[in-house]
Amino acid sequence: MNKILEKYLPSHAVPSVFSLIEENRIHLKIVNERVTRHGDYRRTQDGGHQITVNSNLNKYRFLITTIHEIAHLVAFERFGYNIKPHGREWKFTFQQLMLPFIRPEIFPVQLLPLIAKHFKNPRASSDTDAHLSVALKKFDPENDKNYIFELPAGGSFRIYNGKIFRKGPKRRKLYECMEVSTGKIYLFQPNAQVELLMG
Repeated sequence: MNKILEKYLPSHAVPSVFSLIEENRIHLKIVNERVTRHGDYRRTQDGGHQITVNSNLNKYRFLITTIHEIAHLVAFERFGYNIKPHGREWKFTFQQLMLPFIRPEIFPVQLLPLIAKHFKNPRASSDTDAHLSVALKKFDPENDKNYIFELPAGGSFRIYNGKIFRKGPKRRKLYECMEVSTGKIYLFQPNAQVELLMG
C-alpha cells in the first residue's frame, strides 16, 4: 500500500495517510477521473468503509481529497450518522485531521498560506475556494482547459458534457453564462475549468 500511495501523495505525507487508512480499516480505491467529484466515501453493506479518489489529481489535491473523505468517516463514527455531510462536525474533524499535514515538508511554500486560510472554515469542495483551486491547478499536468474568469466577455466555451455557453457579466462572485442551444442563463464559479472555443 505504501508503494501505491507514494505514486499519488507527497512523500512526507505517506506514513500518516497510511496510518489513517489502517486505523480506520478503509478500503481505498483509486479510480478514473469523475468530472463531478474528486472523491467519495461510503459505508459498505458489511459495515466496512470505502473511499474512492480520482487517479488524475495532482499530489496535493489527492492528499486534500483523501483527508476530506476520511473526515466523513471519522465524523460519522464520532458524532453519529445523522450529522450533515459537510456540517460543523465534519468541518471540525477535517481541520483536525488536516492540521498535521499543513507544513513545508508536504506542501510547497506558496500553497501553505492559502491552505491555512481554507482550513479556517473548510468548504464542501476545495474547488469552491477560487484562490486555492487556481493555486492547486498550477501543479496539474498541462491540459487545454481554461478558467471562466480568464475568458473574454462574450467568449464561447464547452463544458465536460459537451454543452456550449457564452460568457456573460459577473454577478457578485459568479458569472452569468447563456447556454447557446436554449438561451437559458446558468451561473458559473470563476474557477470552473472549461474549453474555450475559437471563432
